[in-house]
Amino acid sequence: MKVLEKYEKEINEAKNKERKIIACKCNNEVKSLNYDIKENDVIELLDTSSKDGHRIYIRGILYIMAKALNELYPRALLSVNYQLSNAMFCEIDNMPITEAMISNIRERMQEIIDKDLEIRKVIMNKEEAEKFYSNARTLRGIVQIGNKQKESVSLYYCEDYFNYFFGVMPVSTGYTSVFDIIKYKDGFLVRYPSAEKPNELTNHKGNKKLLATLEEYEDIHRVLNVDTLYKLNKEIQAGRTENLILLSEALHEKKMANIADDIAKRPNVKMVLIAGPSSSGKTTFAKRLGIELRLNGLKPVTISVDNYFVERKDNPKDENGQYDFECLEAIDLDLFNNHIKTLLDGGTIDVPTFDFKVGTKRYNGEKMHLANDEILVIEGIHCLNDKLTSSIPMEQKYKIYISDLTVLNIDYCNRISTTDTRLLRRIVRDNNFRGYSALHTLKTWDSVNRGENKNIFPYQENCDAMFNSSLIYEISVLKKHALPLLQEITNEEPEYAEAKRLVEFLKYFDDIDEEFIPRNSLLREFIGGSIFGD
Repeated sequence: MKVLEKYEKEINEAKNKERKIIACKCNNEVKSLNYDIKENDVIELLDTSSKDGHRIYIRGILYIMAKALNELYPRALLSVNYQLSNAMFCEIDNMPITEAMISNIRERMQEIIDKDLEIRKVIMNKEEAEKFYSNARTLRGIVQIGNKQKESVSLYYCEDYFNYFFGVMPVSTGYTSVFDIIKYKDGFLVRYPSAEKPNELTNHKGNKKLLATLEEYEDIHRVLNVDTLYKLNKEIQAGRTENLILLSEALHEKKMANIADDIAKRPNVKMVLIAGPSSSGKTTFAKRLGIELRLNGLKPVTISVDNYFVERKDNPKDENGQYDFECLEAIDLDLFNNHIKTLLDGGTIDVPTFDFKVGTKRYNGEKMHLANDEILVIEGIHCLNDKLTSSIPMEQKYKIYISDLTVLNIDYCNRISTTDTRLLRRIVRDNNFRGYSALHTLKTWDSVNRGENKNIFPYQENCDAMFNSSLIYEISVLKKHALPLLQEITNEEPEYAEAKRLVEFLKYFDDIDEEFIPRNSLLREFIGGSIFGD
């Protein structure tokens, strides 16, 4: 019996409560509602407010968009590029996009949704797939053919349209009824609800600086002709790995030099503030930027926000009664601003050291004074929030947002999540330098994301410069570190679904040997061997 049949009552009851069940977990593995239940299977229904359910919703609406586009404009070469707020930015590479075109696609998408058409999964063995691709002359899903660890090839069909999407799909088109599609820049946005408000579209916020940074990196990778996983693997197989690494690292070096040059051109800037989500490579970036600043005659001096926590008794608590160390109010803002202002005015401060065991600041006689050729460099989660440095004039601050903004796609309809890349970095780093298992990292990841969504992402557009710390080759390196760690997680753990998804994803990547990676590379912060220390 299929999940859809056995749990029909529960699914309908959820629908009446405006909860849309879109898939399930079977023994902690994400499955379609068409999955055939076996005896003793443990089933958990997933609605669109869950992380996995939300992913499936996005996958479904993108599939419907691709189908509508193919029907109306069969020659169009679609590229699904980046997530911007609760929307996916897409482009058509071989024709201009007009408002009339967008209106036509939106109307056709709505018709497809209203018909509630079946989406069925078709699985072929490799021999069948090779014959299929030879006859069909299509690139949709062809990336699966080269995956030596995949024994079969799958495509999702709706009527006579087919395409490949990595992951579980809704069983029919009626599950993704809340959407919009709007023209944006040279492409268009496919909008969808957030997981927090799964039944409505929230106002779209502009991400001009983020989009510009992503497009800059994508343009460079297109020049290199490495914008998909298929092409990356071809470069590795052809023995051109060293060249790929050198070009990627040169891009980082150039961007850091440009940022340092920009800082040096602003004589009023006295402090550099760096913020970004977990595993963005902030530590290595700050050290390499410091070298570039020295070349411009500026000597970086660091000060740690972590030494300015309020006394433990004054630290705010979260909704669960636990100390919230990530909120802005956990920082002694008055003392921090007073010390920064004193330094910038030429004075001397007594530097505190926060004793985390007892929850108090201690003064050990350390003094700090800024010379005329010195500049403060501060890294922390609140550095883009001007409330952290409210008493410092804006012209004295230079704010940098850094994140691993992946521009590589699996193929033209399947993007690689920037969050997934950061998660893989963190799994490897946590194991290498903190002794944590992949299971531990996965258990804490949602909490990390919640903190980022509250304290970092809302302020990313406030920056003076964005630095994309992604390296086009990095997942091929992270793979050999992360894969065995993830494979240790069994289906007895709730995190098994996430681990299995990442395992299957990593299997697509050909390995890269680490010997060609420079010792000052940002990637060394995670895999080890950095010239800056581990």
